[in-house]
Amino acid sequence: MADKVPKNIRPLNRFITTHDEAGKAIFSTTLSETMPVKRITDGADFSLAYTTSEFPAQLSNEADVTNYQSYLSDPPGIVVSGGTVCRIVDMQPGVTSPMHRTVSLDYGVVLEGEVELVLDSGEVRLLKRGDVAVQRGTNHAWRNVTPDAVVDGVVVPQWARMMYVLQPSGEILVEGKPLKEVVDGIGVRAST
Repeated sequence: MADKVPKNIRPLNRFITTHDEAGKAIFSTTLSETMPVKRITDGADFSLAYTTSEFPAQLSNEADVTNYQSYLSDPPGIVVSGGTVCRIVDMQPGVTSPMHRTVSLDYGVVLEGEVELVLDSGEVRLLKRGDVAVQRGTNHAWRNVTPDAVVDGVVVPQWARMMYVLQPSGEILVEGKPLKEVVDGIGVRAST
């Protein structure tokens, strides 16, 4: 399906700010403003908008920018231990991600389209543009259910776009038993 449905949402940029020698806010020129994109196994496009590797983030001397830059050539697992991850995920029309669990607290915001959050219990919620899912280490999948558009009399399947901010959580226990990260089949390496 990845090659059959042309992407009909615009490419993204990310703008990183910094300071000049006088302490005035400026835009950083360290990295390109074009957001990098990686196609993963289910035909989704992952964009690593930004990462940090510690909390609180260290912004002095561009330490965070340097750290993020290293992740662009060697992407992190789904979560960065002690830090944060901001990802933009573009989903093919009609595609459902594999069921997966992250050991993290995630905020997922629908930016374009309509997406179902499917839990392993079978429960489902429809998220529309601007809706937020607070994902608390549960096993889940995402399904793009955006209605097709009709353009000049032609039915055009629609991509969906979500933004996720992930932060690691402590161990997740249910009835005293730990729940582990499950990322098999989603095209992103396990967290370290």
